[in-house]
Amino acid sequence: METHTQKFKVRLGLFIAGGLAIFVITIFFIGKQKNLFNPVFKLTTTFYNVSGLQVGNNVRFSGINVGIVDNIKIINDSMVRVDLLIKKNVQQFIKEDCEAGIGSAGIIGDRVLIITQGSTDAPIAKDGQQIDSKEPSETDAIMASLQVTAGNAAIISEDLAEIMMKVNSGRGTIGRLIQDSTIAENFSQTMVNIKKSSKGLDENMNAVKGSFLFKRHFRKQAEAVQKKKDSTEAVKVKQQKANVKKQDDADKKKMKEQKVNDKKQDDADKKKANEQKVNDKKEN
Repeated sequence: METHTQKFKVRLGLFIAGGLAIFVITIFFIGKQKNLFNPVFKLTTTFYNVSGLQVGNNVRFSGINVGIVDNIKIINDSMVRVDLLIKKNVQQFIKEDCEAGIGSAGIIGDRVLIITQGSTDAPIAKDGQQIDSKEPSETDAIMASLQVTAGNAAIISEDLAEIMMKVNSGRGTIGRLIQDSTIAENFSQTMVNIKKSSKGLDENMNAVKGSFLFKRHFRKQAEAVQKKKDSTEAVKVKQQKANVKKQDDADKKKMKEQKVNDKKQDDADKKKANEQKVNDKKEN
């Protein structure tokens, strides 16, 4: 009987110890999620519409969870204040010109508050400071726009399907061109006739050029073209010569200036040498 009682007490003790361990672990986990054991600082911002944001949702900065939404309070009929608790070690990176926005953790995930990066020369945000915000895009509006786009795509698909059915059945101009072999043969024959006509036209032009009546006219045209080409070449040559002469003049001017500078330097050296001689003579 006593052995049975002792086993019961041991089991009861293990059960209580296990319960306490689970309770401590739960408190630690929740506290870690809520930043109860980390030093934090507070920021506030305001929105016209929080778009489903809730207390306890994560706050992200540069894609990293840095805090939580501590409180959401309606200030007036058009303004909602959101209080944030941010880890203290992140404060140095959050500037006064940062903006708060509301996003989503995934396509259908929880809402998150996102703090954008500020400018590098802006002062660091202080504890309890209010930062600017930008209003979120409403999911309902996005879905409505997608529904309109999907409806338009469905209409276009139906129209394309109808067109392809007509083409496959040989209806319409394109359908007849594709399905009717006679039209295709006529089209091929037309292309052959056009090629023959073009060849005949070239032969006629060559015959006209070689005829006595038009031979002089085409010769004058060729001479005019050649004259224009020669004139262009002459202008290019003249311009090239002018550039060469200009470069030669610049080189001559530079050499002349160099000679003058060399003469001045020689005169200065001679004058300095004479002064040195006079000074040496005076010292002796």
